[in-house]
Amino acid sequence: MKVYIRKAFIYIASILVAMIVLLILFLITTKKKIEPEAFDPPNNSGLVGAWAINDKLEKAESILEGRLIGPEAIAVDKEGNLFTGTRQGWVVKIFPDGRMKNITNTGGRPLGMKVHPDGNLIVCDAIKGLLSIDEKGKTEVLSTVSSSDSIPFKFTDDLDITMDGDIYFTDASYKFGVDEYLFDLLEGKPYGRLLKYDSYTKLTTTVLKDLYFANGVAISSDEDFILINETYRYRIRKYHLKGTKVGKSEIFIDNLPGFPDNITSNRKGEFHLALFTVRNSMMDALQPFPSIIGQYSKLPKFLWTKPKPYGLVATLGEKGEIIRTYHDPTGKVMKGITSAIESDGFLYFGFLYEEKIGRLKLE
Repeated sequence: MKVYIRKAFIYIASILVAMIVLLILFLITTKKKIEPEAFDPPNNSGLVGAWAINDKLEKAESILEGRLIGPEAIAVDKEGNLFTGTRQGWVVKIFPDGRMKNITNTGGRPLGMKVHPDGNLIVCDAIKGLLSIDEKGKTEVLSTVSSSDSIPFKFTDDLDITMDGDIYFTDASYKFGVDEYLFDLLEGKPYGRLLKYDSYTKLTTTVLKDLYFANGVAISSDEDFILINETYRYRIRKYHLKGTKVGKSEIFIDNLPGFPDNITSNRKGEFHLALFTVRNSMMDALQPFPSIIGQYSKLPKFLWTKPKPYGLVATLGEKGEIIRTYHDPTGKVMKGITSAIESDGFLYFGFLYEEKIGRLKLE
């Protein structure tokens, strides 16, 4: 029996050694896909204090389950109709009675969207750019490049619209597209931008550059400032639209316990922030070491560390205070939430990968 055990051990050890040798050869011979920059993340304080764990999201319900694939962001019109986009490129209208209607297929990946004062749906399509879609599905490409720097959009992401119709939106990364967003995380360089589409001149200008994966956008109730999520720096930036600090930016809230995705304003002094998942201790540990990150990025993606299945949404005040948080610690009911929007006494949740929309009645 001991002989067989010894042979089995030698056989397994030989396979492991061979796999390690092959992995080393693979890493040596594979060309680097990124040029990482060192980043020393702030110490993760965890889910404590105002972020203390609760089970509020476990009370949420799933609607249209299995009928939508990846409804990443949600818009609402005055009649209470919902709009969202799917992974297959469809822009979908959802009526209050649950009926669904495909408005159009953009041929890209519709993400952030909002109803314009003129009635059209404005969509940030990660591939096609900034789009305007009327109720019949006629689509107009508003912008694909900033006139300020002539850099084409690579990852048109999220937006908000002023009462005058001006559109503030993000290009999450001008280097990495929607299928490569994790490389942007690993490279750790500021390829993101906040842009403005002027409804009168029809020109697009760069408002803020050098952002670290510029994601969600939300305008304050008085339209005196705008918030922009920097997903891979665990923070939210504030840009002043009015007042003595007009044109300047500052950190609104820092060292978030997760990855901030989209953010929406209820225009009543509150912002709803969706965090895709909680912080990843392995990524925090690797980011100060560019050479290791460079080798890590060569690995097949199935070997990369996986995000923890966790549901997390926070409601913030206009001074950066955390008013309340919503958790699903197990991720069994709600996980990977990318957007949260308030409508008619409910919070509606979007997802990048799930096949449903979430809904939670507000207390």
